[in-house]
Amino acid sequence: MTTTTDFLGRVLAERYRLESVLGAGASGQVYAASDVVLRRQVAIKLLHPALASDGAFLRRFRAEAQAAASLHHPHVMAVFDWGEDDHGPFLVLEYLGGGSLREMLDAHHLLSVEQAVTVGYEAAEALAYAHARGFVHRDVKPANLLFDEEGRLRVADFGLARALAEAAWTEPQGAVLGTARYAAPEQAEGRSLDGRADVYALALVLYEAVTGRVPFSADTTIATLMARVGARLPVEDSLGRLGELLAEAGSPDLDERLDAAAFAERLGELRNVLPEPEPLPLSQPERRPLEVMGTAADATEIGTAFLSGGSSRPTGEQGAPETGSGNGLSEPGMLGGGISVPRGARGQLRGSAHVGSRTSRRVPRWVLVAVAVLVVAAVLAGGGAYAVVRLKLLTPSRPVPAIAGMALPAARTSLAREHLGVKVTGRRYDVLLPAGSVITQLPRARTSLKEGSDVSAVVSLGPPPVRVPSLATLSGCQAVDQALVSAHLVPRCTTATSTTVPAGRVVSWEPHSKSLWGAQVAVVVSAGLPTVSVPNLAGTTCTGAEHLLASVHLAGTCTEEYSTSVPAGQVVSWSPPTSATWGSTVTVATSLGPPMAQVPNLYGDTVSQAVSALSARGLVAGSVYGPAGGHVFYTLPASGQWIRQGLSVELYTQ
Repeated sequence: MTTTTDFLGRVLAERYRLESVLGAGASGQVYAASDVVLRRQVAIKLLHPALASDGAFLRRFRAEAQAAASLHHPHVMAVFDWGEDDHGPFLVLEYLGGGSLREMLDAHHLLSVEQAVTVGYEAAEALAYAHARGFVHRDVKPANLLFDEEGRLRVADFGLARALAEAAWTEPQGAVLGTARYAAPEQAEGRSLDGRADVYALALVLYEAVTGRVPFSADTTIATLMARVGARLPVEDSLGRLGELLAEAGSPDLDERLDAAAFAERLGELRNVLPEPEPLPLSQPERRPLEVMGTAADATEIGTAFLSGGSSRPTGEQGAPETGSGNGLSEPGMLGGGISVPRGARGQLRGSAHVGSRTSRRVPRWVLVAVAVLVVAAVLAGGGAYAVVRLKLLTPSRPVPAIAGMALPAARTSLAREHLGVKVTGRRYDVLLPAGSVITQLPRARTSLKEGSDVSAVVSLGPPPVRVPSLATLSGCQAVDQALVSAHLVPRCTTATSTTVPAGRVVSWEPHSKSLWGAQVAVVVSAGLPTVSVPNLAGTTCTGAEHLLASVHLAGTCTEEYSTSVPAGQVVSWSPPTSATWGSTVTVATSLGPPMAQVPNLYGDTVSQAVSALSARGLVAGSVYGPAGGHVFYTLPASGQWIRQGLSVELYTQ
């Protein structure tokens, strides 16, 4: 299987000779190289070969590489060239010998506030320049903040993140999580990204550079992103005056967050009032190709040195070693570079040499050569046996398949096809993968492993259990949603009428106390008292109406009124007539029968006067007995008596 060092010495596009490995990432390897045309040192980012067959990626890569090459800023890494050859697409970049911020942090070199302000100012200046030209970096992280030998910062990989995002090729396990360490909360909400996402990421990078930790960082991508939704950066004392500025640049509210130009301006103001920073602890990357093991000639030289008393240089006439060689036996039982020699054998050999010296007889050269050959053979045989048994040099290597995300039985089957096994080295909760699925693997996919070896796997226990918060005192679905989302649960809020819980308050929720991360919680919020139908009360008495109303949880109160159509004692009407709120009161009117009127005193009235007086009381003038133009002297019924309205009263005149 091809490794990073296999490319050393190759010339890309008949121009760029790869000289040494600078580093490797999820998307490819970085090499120090020589531009044989312009005779200058450059850095080559050789992208993963799998990307070469991805047409969508190549189209985006070409466009992004051309656009990135147009960026000319003191703090943006220069893109000199780009191309594609048999080894895949590549970028030609300026060579920076000071290493990255990631290397500093990995070497436990935290930055002072003054150093972080300077680094942040230069990075924000680069971002503001790129944003003004339509570029959003999308992957601001310590590994993409590089330094030259004098400590000046460059922001690297403009455009590459967007090209990789559209690639069909899947990056190795952990690459997405690494980027999510610095991702803005709007990514968790599925919103489109603008330059303020880069500002948020830079704020987290500076926070980590001073404190040594990334806020809200969790084991999984979704946990990291969800923890940032609505959360403000904690301000630590170690950040000093930088803390408040990072809180503004890392605001979860896009409208409150600084843009890159404003962030750079504020950092520049802060830099002007702070003391001069100490020089950055720049790293000096190894640029030598990997060394190979010693050859048989080296072993022969060692054997000759041993036989000649510790020196591989010519001996004197008496066989004594030359002085000052430094290659002799430095300790009893040790040969030169740490090869153990039995004490007895060493004594015998040294004794033989001494005898030869005292008797003035030299050891024949053929003896020395024979012994040297035997020593070399023994060394090679021992090393070969060790290599065969322990290093499995004769065992074929197999490509490691990608098993991350697979169920464990399927992972075993996939590995078995390559004559590999699986060893479960741990289990942990995971919010994305169901129980029994592989979370991570070691070694990673697309590497090689000796046949019969095991791939270590961490297996998911499923989503972690979480406590469901008490919702009893909350009011309204909005408050319920906020409480459950903060507990990493999914709310499903509905309303229902309740006879015991006031409107707006929570009636019930399920599950009630424990659930799993990301699970749904069904919540019922009270819509207030229900409405019930009022029964038909016609034909009932007051008591009967009260019983009917009580059966549907309503109260009744009775009144009386006259009615010419409803018999006395029966219900005439009720209000409200059709529906009422549970527990409310319905007013019921019962009949007093027809209304009554008192016959007025009509003595001395004319007939017309008597008719008017009777009509005013709801009575009717009946027959007139006597002269029509006479005066009333008697009525029947007599005056003062009560009779039903509508009845007639006979008049007697004289």
